[in-house]
Amino acid sequence: MADKGKKDIVLDVRHLQQHFKSGFGKSKVVVKAVDDVSFQIPRGQTFGLVGESGCGKTTTGRTIIRLYKPTGGEVYFNGKLISGKLSPEDKRMVHQQIQMIFQDPISSLNPRMTIKEIIGEGLLINKLVSSEDELYARALEMIKLVGLSEDHLSRYPHEFSGGQRQRIGIARTLASKPSLIIADEPVSALDVSIQAQVLNLLNDLKKELGLTILFIAHDLSVVKYFSDYVGVMNKGKLVEEGTPDEIYSNPVHPYTRALLSAIPVPDPGYEKWRSYVTYDPSIHDYSKEQPSMHKVGEGHHFVYLSDREMSQL
Repeated sequence: MADKGKKDIVLDVRHLQQHFKSGFGKSKVVVKAVDDVSFQIPRGQTFGLVGESGCGKTTTGRTIIRLYKPTGGEVYFNGKLISGKLSPEDKRMVHQQIQMIFQDPISSLNPRMTIKEIIGEGLLINKLVSSEDELYARALEMIKLVGLSEDHLSRYPHEFSGGQRQRIGIARTLASKPSLIIADEPVSALDVSIQAQVLNLLNDLKKELGLTILFIAHDLSVVKYFSDYVGVMNKGKLVEEGTPDEIYSNPVHPYTRALLSAIPVPDPGYEKWRSYVTYDPSIHDYSKEQPSMHKVGEGHHFVYLSDREMSQL
């Protein structure tokens, strides 16, 4: 786990585990969706969590926000342990201060509610407004903040495009004035041109509101553009962590190298003859020597390898 020094740490994840049981009887198995993951996010910065589908990125985010009860490990938010049993007041604080932008902008919005009701639902649940006028004023402020207009508040989700729906989802997320946002692949379901608009919007809001963001994605180019730190996940484990410049210019773990080699380049000539790196997990014999996190350079660059593998670098 990277040590961010004396910076104000908003989210501190320590040895997080999330295991699920699958099957029945003798065929029952334990799926280690998240297995000993640790990282920190300083205030006002973005931590990009990247990896292939099924590596545990979304499960990590959902466990942090308490949609899943963690199997093991600890999650600290502003120095307070939030992964255990909480009082009603602490639960309300967590629900207000940690918000999530979901991947699918269609299924994440209730089709029977107007946009005003969708944005205001969290405000009512957390008792952040005391009157209908105050709720409307807050919803109007949020809808304008994401580039939409007042007349959109009376409409329903099916009347909007995918990019507009995601803007509505962002407005709902910001309504309770959170200090941490978990963005679960917020642009993966959108067209490329719309992706850029939503990312630029998030970047502007991050600077304007001082947001701290856990940005989950599988698009490495997006993560490099948007993140201050990058963590690479593989099969439930964080295998490498560092600044975008270090990760992209000096990848150490074989899985990170394979992942970076798959980034498409807008050059047909180059793409025709390029070679891809294939990651084979069997190159690690962890039955004899267990891996651990090693620091390999400045910029909080850590890699999950055994002592013998590190000595061979």
